[in-house]
Amino acid sequence: MKKVLASILMAGSLLLCGAAAHADKSGGTLSFLVQPEPPTLASYVSTSGPIGLVMPKVYEGLFDYNNDGTMVPILAESYSASADGKTVTFNLRKGVKWHDGEPFTSADVQFTVMEVLKKVHPRGPNSFREVTSIDTPNDHTAVFNLKKPAPYMMRSFSAYESPMVPKHLLEGKDIKSAPLANNPVGTGPFKFVEWKKGQYIRLDKNKDYWQKGLPHLDRIVGRFIPDASTRTAAMENGEVLYAAYNAIPNIDAVRLKERDDIDVTTEGYSMINPMALIEFNTKEGPFVDPAIRRAISVAIDRRFMIDTIFFGYGKPATSALSSNFKATNLHAEMPNYPEKGDKAAANAILDKAGYKRDGNGVRLKAVLDLIPYGEDWRRAGEYLKQALGDVGIQLELRYEDVPTWLKRVYHRYDFQMNVNYFYQLPDPVLGVHRHYGTDQIRKGTHFVNSSRYSNPKLDALLDAGAGEPDAAKRTAAYKEIQQILADDMPVVNLFELEFLVVYNTKLKGAYGSAMGAYGSFREAYIDD
Repeated sequence: MKKVLASILMAGSLLLCGAAAHADKSGGTLSFLVQPEPPTLASYVSTSGPIGLVMPKVYEGLFDYNNDGTMVPILAESYSASADGKTVTFNLRKGVKWHDGEPFTSADVQFTVMEVLKKVHPRGPNSFREVTSIDTPNDHTAVFNLKKPAPYMMRSFSAYESPMVPKHLLEGKDIKSAPLANNPVGTGPFKFVEWKKGQYIRLDKNKDYWQKGLPHLDRIVGRFIPDASTRTAAMENGEVLYAAYNAIPNIDAVRLKERDDIDVTTEGYSMINPMALIEFNTKEGPFVDPAIRRAISVAIDRRFMIDTIFFGYGKPATSALSSNFKATNLHAEMPNYPEKGDKAAANAILDKAGYKRDGNGVRLKAVLDLIPYGEDWRRAGEYLKQALGDVGIQLELRYEDVPTWLKRVYHRYDFQMNVNYFYQLPDPVLGVHRHYGTDQIRKGTHFVNSSRYSNPKLDALLDAGAGEPDAAKRTAAYKEIQQILADDMPVVNLFELEFLVVYNTKLKGAYGSAMGAYGSFREAYIDD
């Protein structure tokens, strides 16, 4: 454990040195794309991508993570764990203040985890599933008490994943509807100033930030530009300097990277593991039968989607888990995931299940809801409409704004199938379990089990996989999990996304965090 603490402290010292090295780079405004406009700024309630682009600049976590996975101390300076792994003690940074001037203390950590993240956050109930209580022996010590060791928890303390929120502004209020949602008060390098609906969000430099010399920038402006071609033009003419998560469509990014003043990278997503997918309503409507869901997975040409729609950025899905989990021996390739699709096999599955074609060749009709995050997803919907039409499934496409889509899928369950993407994160407990566990059917919570899939055997395996210390037994548990999901297919994984960041080369220091655009930008500066 001493070695862990030393590495954390070293990361902190390097961070401080970096601040000093660029002290002469202070000033300026960074305009960047936020696509689409966020539905709210309550990142402690929703993990919707546009919220993540803005709020880690305002709220902070206990740690950040470098691209190599190294933990960087933020609101916690260090931590230590007991020999049995059931007690984790965090030593909190002194002298940190909320943007309203109140001190940040261990009481805020206790309240955030126990009353907010464990109750209303999409992933918090899994990230902190083993935490039974948090002791606060003084203002700068927080002691997490766990039922069982949970090493995965230590990968969940970024500002995006587990933002620390002010107890004094949320205690006694309805967490989901409290005024803090759209008037955020954090400890981060930038303060919320204004949200001009339909135009921009403005964040100004926190002059009282705990880390001296940071941030470098005077202001950050997140701009909302609905039209894809206008977003591209804004990047070309220098109106915006940074665009992530395919805000610039891949077709334009490939062209722009040939310019001397613009570059493109896929770095900065190493802890996210994004997976494009289809969610089904498994309780009512045309996709209750797993056979139909399997046939859909078999019919889809994943390689075509990657190469034609996303211009080669991505890897075909081969199971319910990202292939990046091969590094920990958890991923296994499964049936019903052909890379190039097999329409003959899909037709055979549907024929065997008794779904006959009518006079027009249609077996069934359905509505496909598309994630409202840009033109690439519209094109994905058009492809799926054609591909599934070839096996007798006639689709109508529906594309709505973000708040309407979120309410339809996660509040009302008023959908049949939807194209979406989920972050699988550094461990399946953090990013995958929420998609399939019965306890993750949480109406009104975004990006959890909207399929309402429930399988007691799978629930038991998820629980066993989460807490299994023996590597071989954990591998066996996750292989069985993937086999069950390949058969029941409540979710069809399409491909592992490779998001692009398009940026002006005069923007420096914005690429070190493993959270990418979900980082703080506190070390970013403009080199004119």
